[in-house]
Amino acid sequence: MPNLAFTMISWVFLLLLPITIAVGKLPQAAPITSERISGSAGDVLEDDPVGRLKVYVYELPSKYNKKLLQKDPRCLTHMFAAEIFMHRFLLSSAVRTLNPEEADWFYTPVYPTCDLTPNGLPLPFKSPRIMRSAIQLISANWPYWNRTEGADHFFLVPHDFGACFHYQEEKAIERGILPLLQRATLVQTFGQRNHVCLNEGSITIPPYAPPQKMQAHLIPPDTPRSIFVYFRGLFYDVNNDPEGGYYARGARASIWENFKNNPLFDISTDHPTTYYEDMQRAIFCLCPLGWAPWSPRLVESVVFGCIPVIIADDIVLPFADAIPWEDIGVFVAEKDVPYLDTILTSIPPHVVLRKQRFLANPSMKKAMLFPQPAQPRDAFHQILNGLARKLPHQKTTYLKPGEKILNWTAGPTGDLKPCSGATDDHRR
Repeated sequence: MPNLAFTMISWVFLLLLPITIAVGKLPQAAPITSERISGSAGDVLEDDPVGRLKVYVYELPSKYNKKLLQKDPRCLTHMFAAEIFMHRFLLSSAVRTLNPEEADWFYTPVYPTCDLTPNGLPLPFKSPRIMRSAIQLISANWPYWNRTEGADHFFLVPHDFGACFHYQEEKAIERGILPLLQRATLVQTFGQRNHVCLNEGSITIPPYAPPQKMQAHLIPPDTPRSIFVYFRGLFYDVNNDPEGGYYARGARASIWENFKNNPLFDISTDHPTTYYEDMQRAIFCLCPLGWAPWSPRLVESVVFGCIPVIIADDIVLPFADAIPWEDIGVFVAEKDVPYLDTILTSIPPHVVLRKQRFLANPSMKKAMLFPQPAQPRDAFHQILNGLARKLPHQKTTYLKPGEKILNWTAGPTGDLKPCSGATDDHRR
């Protein structure tokens, strides 16, 4: 079988190549040079939103944001923390205006995921009440919501399924997007085509991954990528899916059952202290869906130059109008998971090298991160770019005098209850 022999020899050669990644910038001695993102994608990533839009930030009582964070500082480090850092960024951003009459967009700083269980999982059950309460407040105290019913407002909703506010897809679909947010632009980590939890015009963003922590785990750039396929995480969720098959739509279970003994696959439920270092030693990093299609692995893979193997049918990836995901990743249908080894070993080495060159582009990495302080072309700026591209607003944005579209009494009865300060202590 000469073709197979040639393929394996090629992969042995590729495994011995040094890595070429960095957070924010590339090592000068990197043997694989970066490849600029050609065409409109590169231009969009490098856009400067300053001067293209103005954002008015509502001043809300601290119970909607700061007090939630004071109660549980863990909110600063979980994968949904973009809602907090976006608020902080906008307060000092050059696009902020203190005059609402000149604003293109209005931002309501609510932290709907900052309600955590003892083991750090976000509880979405109070989120609809918090969000409704904030909208009631701004509609009663400012005229701007009422003139558009939120069509020139944007909200960060980084839950598993965005403004559907549930971590299980079946229940999220049953709930649907909070009715009062139907006209607003939703900035969310969840993205899946033809899904009730993704409105047309939403901006899909990366989940939060700590930039400083990743920077601290960089390894020498001449380290060979000696791992072919890498994954650490759950294959089964026995607590929330005891019968199996529902979690990750069975894709993770299939990965484990088919490849747990395959020497090309370094996969485990263990999460070693060398997790970040191991990703920098790998060629391919599996990014399968979990409860939702997305996870921080996507960010980590891009930052560490490990080609993301995206296993999530119909996923809408972060900043998909700016980042050429087809050039940097490998897409595998959930039904094809049993053939992962054949699919990945069949990719010609020159194609892999080209994907690595795209991944080495500093603009790619910056667009996936929420650094503090903010940096040009980072995820904060990509969100603003997305908002700027939606301007000018259409005529249908503004309502006619006396016109009403949203139903304030729609939704589950529990969502209509007054917002309280109590925190649920278990994941229902």
